[in-house]
Amino acid sequence: MTDAQIQRLLASPMFSSPELVVSDEIYEQRIAACAACPKLVSGVTCQACGCIIPVVAKLKQRGCPLPGGGLWQAVV
Repeated sequence: MTDAQIQRLLASPMFSSPELVVSDEIYEQRIAACAACPKLVSGVTCQACGCIIPVVAKLKQRGCPLPGGGLWQAVV
C-alpha cells in the first residue's frame, strides 16, 4: 500500500468520526511506539498481525497485537 493510498483512506469520512478514532496526540504516540518496534516492516506493516499501522493506529477499538499486552491499548 502506498503512502498516497493510506492518506486517501485516512481522509475518508470514517476516519473523521470522533466516536471511532483516537485524538491526534494518541495517534502520534501509537505511531511512535510502532516506529520503535522490531515487528514493523517497511515503516507501514505490522509483522505480528499484518495490519497497516497508520490505519489501525487511528482506530479506538484496536490495540497493539504483540503478546504480553502490546505497545498500546484500545481506547474504550
